Amino acid sequence: MTIAIFGNTFRPTVLNIMEIIFGYFNTRKVALLLDKELYTYCTEHSVVQPDQQLLITDDDFHADIALSIGGDGTFLSTAARIGSKNIPIMGINTGRLGFLADVPVDAVEKALDAIMHNQINIEERTLLRVDFSDGSVVDYPFVLNEVSVLKQDSSSMISINTYLNGEAIHSYHADGLIVATPTGSTAYSMSVGGPLMVPQAQNIILSPIASHSLTVRPLVVPDDWVIDLEVFSRNGCYLVTMDGRTLVLEQEVRIRISKADYKIRVAKQLNHTFFDSLKSKLMWGLDKRN
Repeated sequence: MTIAIFGNTFRPTVLNIMEIIFGYFNTRKVALLLDKELYTYCTEHSVVQPDQQLLITDDDFHADIALSIGGDGTFLSTAARIGSKNIPIMGINTGRLGFLADVPVDAVEKALDAIMHNQINIEERTLLRVDFSDGSVVDYPFVLNEVSVLKQDSSSMISINTYLNGEAIHSYHADGLIVATPTGSTAYSMSVGGPLMVPQAQNIILSPIASHSLTVRPLVVPDDWVIDLEVFSRNGCYLVTMDGRTLVLEQEVRIRISKADYKIRVAKQLNHTFFDSLKSKLMWGLDKRN
């Protein structure tokens, strides 16, 4: 078995987890592939590393499973590195909330046991592809959580003409618009009042940010629909973020969002469900009257 490991090197907790991982695999015939930055971080802090180890210096690698150590942001970065390799990713949480990275620090060895004994479920998560009318090319044009179109300045709203399968459906006058996957329904979209969706749902969520109209609400559409966005801003520019990666675009540039031709595979321990995460992390359904 080969395991690729990525981690947030800005959180010292990752060192403790790496010590657990190295100790666990020290006597097992498992090859570990460490992201170069994580390897350097461990070396600088004298974390003892096993012999069966290789470095990931670019995106040309293969593994049976990947570990992402950090928060959901680290998981998103790991997913971008995995790309279309079809490698399942398990997230170990050193952040705050952690819907994607949902293995707590005190359950790392249990999670590793689950991997070794093949006691995991694999969930396939939809990705969205982002294209720009001016032909701009980005390193990774896919998102697992959301695409956000935002105003660049702190004063005026922007107008976002929105087309679904070529039909003009609305012009949002707002601070921005979030186009989210079911995976992203518990992220930025949720914070502006978007609906929660199970990861297996085949939908896309459009959630306006601080809409100027009280009658405008989040909209759910099938994920095989094509979304085109045309933005008008007082200063002639706007921001687009793709899972946290930010670009500044001229308002003449239109955005097309469509379903990607591959999915990200998320590894979960057996008997752990999406609703377990809702209850433990969001206190979903909690009734204090009991």
